Amino acid sequence: MRQLMVLLIQYTILFACILMLVALGGCFSEHSGVINLGLEGIMVMGAMGGALMMRYLPAGTSGFMIVVLTILAALLIGLLYASLLAVAAIHFKADQTLVGTAMNILGTAAATVIVKSINTISNPDDHSSIVQYIEEKKAFIVNIGGFEFNWLMLVAVLILIASYVVLYKTKFGLRLMACGEHPQAADSVGINVYKMRWAGVLISGALGGLGGIMYITAGVSEWKFEYGVAGFGFLSLAVMIFGKWKPQNIALAAVLFGFFRALSNVYFGFDFLVSLNIPSGVYNMLPYIVSLIVLAFTSKRSSAPKAEGIPYDKGAR
Repeated sequence: MRQLMVLLIQYTILFACILMLVALGGCFSEHSGVINLGLEGIMVMGAMGGALMMRYLPAGTSGFMIVVLTILAALLIGLLYASLLAVAAIHFKADQTLVGTAMNILGTAAATVIVKSINTISNPDDHSSIVQYIEEKKAFIVNIGGFEFNWLMLVAVLILIASYVVLYKTKFGLRLMACGEHPQAADSVGINVYKMRWAGVLISGALGGLGGIMYITAGVSEWKFEYGVAGFGFLSLAVMIFGKWKPQNIALAAVLFGFFRALSNVYFGFDFLVSLNIPSGVYNMLPYIVSLIVLAFTSKRSSAPKAEGIPYDKGAR
């Protein structure tokens, strides 16, 4: 039972960190005034960048460098992919909901095609979309009394603290939030709304990409990119809304959702849950059912940035 509880806590923290990272990314984007529904696609692309980095690192690379380079690759690819949203939404004033939805579809499809192409070039008989990182993954894990500590957990906590400080204690954060609340007023005092929105979207992409690589290294040593990230991008949006776009609240919401996601992984070890004879599919759906219930009761009381989703027109007053 002790080992089972350790496993439940381990998965809860791991999934909570993933949800928190991606939700914080969405938080930065929406505070700038841009709705980022493309977090799912960004996670997949970031995961692909990190996985391919691990795959092609030369033998003998130190564990520290494996972690650093993988993180940088995921951040960079996520950031670059998010720039599609920035260009479409900020410069071309496209519908942000449609662009985000398209990015989700494109992200999984593009990652699948890219990985399949790379595998086929390496081995003409390999048409899979699988990337293995068996040895490289070990660099991320430290075993502490049966608890598998992932260095990305520490990174997630540091990013949480940094996000709070940046948003509420720096000029950059206050300017960013001003652009999401009253962009015309922000522009009138000399703030470049376009640059701030670009910054918000790019930060969102970087954090989404990091969440993606953390997701695919959570318990497995290979990933089939046709699977995407199983709705974690959308679940992160629910965490962001439930957390009312505030980093400290997002962290608490992520723990709640992370617990239910972890429970779906280990429920079979609890005799009283097994005795209920509930189909395994129900436990797999549990995090998403909880998100629907939570949002149904809390979304009306949540106050989103006033100008989110509204294209900025410098000439409008």
